[in-house]
Amino acid sequence: MHPRPEQVTGHGPGTGGSPAAGQEPAYRIRARHSPETITVYQAYPPAIGLPAARDGRFPVAWKRDRMTWIKPSFLWMMYRCGWATKEGQETVLAVEITREGFAWALRNACLSHYVAHLHTDHAAWRQELKRSPARVQWDPERDLRLNPLPYRSLQLGLSGPAARRYADEWMVAVTDVTPLAREVHAKVRAGDLTGAAELLPRETPYPVEDGLLAHLRA
Repeated sequence: MHPRPEQVTGHGPGTGGSPAAGQEPAYRIRARHSPETITVYQAYPPAIGLPAARDGRFPVAWKRDRMTWIKPSFLWMMYRCGWATKEGQETVLAVEITREGFAWALRNACLSHYVAHLHTDHAAWRQELKRSPARVQWDPERDLRLNPLPYRSLQLGLSGPAARRYADEWMVAVTDVTPLAREVHAKVRAGDLTGAAELLPRETPYPVEDGLLAHLRA
């Protein structure tokens, strides 16, 4: 049994628990974190998600040879899984992983798209992407109505050794937050955006080492 995610208070409904758009840089990691861990979100079918939450690790059915995407933003996860209503994404997990593991993934990641000022040419980028065990893309953050915001949210894809380390070394705790997703969604549908915002996990700017994101900012 794992504790319910720490809840956020004091945020207005217009931002969905995020800082005002004018105060937020285009590329910054926002997450629920402690001195030792960072929380990321994933959505799975119940056959994978429920055993993972029960046992604190993925079941045998979880494929270590496939790329898996982790998301520090709860609301972006809600956008991706449709508030846990999309087929195959009915169970939403909050996965606490070590900060050391998260930093390793960022350090060994490549942007999922070509950027002229970061890559010599398309061929160099494709080679880097092929050999990197992790990849990053920045997608628009979402508000409580899942509308896009003018700043970006990190998505981190893990494959090969990164996926194996994630499952076998980095995971600290796994919590089924599907009930929270449904509760927040119910308040949004009822028009109670203030109440919905008060339920959101507290996500604050995540501190990273100098230069850790230099090769990942588009």
